[in-house]
Amino acid sequence: MGSTTDIAGFIHTTSFEDLPPDVVSTIQRCCLDLLGVAVAGRTTDLSRITTAHARRYFGATEDPADIMFTGTTASAVGAALAGGMTVDAFDAHDGHRLTKGHAGAAVVPAVLAVLSSLERAGRRSSGRDLLAALAVGYEVALRAGIALHSSVSDYHTSGAWNALGVAAAVARLLRLDVETTRHALGIAEYHGPRSQMMRCIDHPTMVKDGSGWGAMVGVSSALLAESGFTGAPAVTVESERTATHWRGLGAGWQLLQQYFKPYPVCRWAQPAVQAVSDLIAAHRIAGERVAGVEVLTFHEATRLAGHTPRTTEEAQYAIAFPVAAMLVRGRLGAEEIAPAALQDPAILALSRRVVLRESERYSRAFPAERWAEVTLTLTDGSVLRSVPTTAIGDPENPLSDLAVRQKFARLCAGLLPLQDVVALEDAVDALADAGEPAARLLGLLRLPVAIG
Repeated sequence: MGSTTDIAGFIHTTSFEDLPPDVVSTIQRCCLDLLGVAVAGRTTDLSRITTAHARRYFGATEDPADIMFTGTTASAVGAALAGGMTVDAFDAHDGHRLTKGHAGAAVVPAVLAVLSSLERAGRRSSGRDLLAALAVGYEVALRAGIALHSSVSDYHTSGAWNALGVAAAVARLLRLDVETTRHALGIAEYHGPRSQMMRCIDHPTMVKDGSGWGAMVGVSSALLAESGFTGAPAVTVESERTATHWRGLGAGWQLLQQYFKPYPVCRWAQPAVQAVSDLIAAHRIAGERVAGVEVLTFHEATRLAGHTPRTTEEAQYAIAFPVAAMLVRGRLGAEEIAPAALQDPAILALSRRVVLRESERYSRAFPAERWAEVTLTLTDGSVLRSVPTTAIGDPENPLSDLAVRQKFARLCAGLLPLQDVVALEDAVDALADAGEPAARLLGLLRLPVAIG
């Protein structure tokens, strides 16, 4: 495949039965993982602010959509914005190495928002319809991301390209024709947030990876195209320069290269965190025994720094603080990036003693590979060195299904009743079953998270 007609054909004619079994299981894994991240994300100020914003300024008078895990509604555009921002608020979501970003953070909340609106309008969908729309959205987003990075010099946030995946999935759900779908993709590419990712790395704030805006733009683009608004062509889709990235569409699947995070911090920090975790397991060391830490890693990761984060956003886009937290507490979960942990004197004292150094070899391997080595100098003068370490959760070193389910349960613990957590997991597991309606999962997304 490579022509616009072929890409539109993939978007609209790919059925659930066309999906290989490993694609189906990966999409179900992505869905479960991101729902857990969304539940945890609801506890952040970022989610609270954007949810209120969506309800006030993106409300709907008819066919409203559910804002996931709030018990409230907005328009499909507003619900996609709030959902994408909520997932992006908690940096534990799935991703893809070659895109240097995240498709699902926009695609999953946007598809769920649009489906909930369509359900209210009387149009029923099956669980298999939901999975097929997610698979199409992921695949278009990922290929658009790879195409964008191959054709421009700057490093843009995920919203710049996951907007196209959202537009594709929503065009499918709205049953747009080929030419209208072409315009939807063009609108999404033109209006997608081509924000500079390294600005947020150097100065972490709530803008993060742009996925909320990607979700909003993608939904808006399909709805605008449906109304006759024009926007073609999408250069990353239609130009000869990027054609190679669209070949094999429907035969090979980029989404099978998704990674899953064990820790709620930037993926670039996770090789160093994992190296520390491995040293703790091997040598039974505690934080008070560590006098100094050196991290050798790739250039982009050294830009994370983050020795004294003031906000959860700064803690998530950091290496020094998460490494110190792992050493002091022996774990790195939601509590270690929450505001209270940012005042922990033991973590802060050790964080200030973390030194980051660049490895030219690891920099050359990025983004296809992300590596780190950690050296610990102990208070008795002895030195412990890790082996070269990559993050757990990559396709070559995957998280087990059990680990993904345990992560989901941890993220939901204390925020949803246990029976609802179990019901959510069961609903995702059932999506591939013949006759399973999407409505069961959509109904569970109306559960409000217990905050405060």
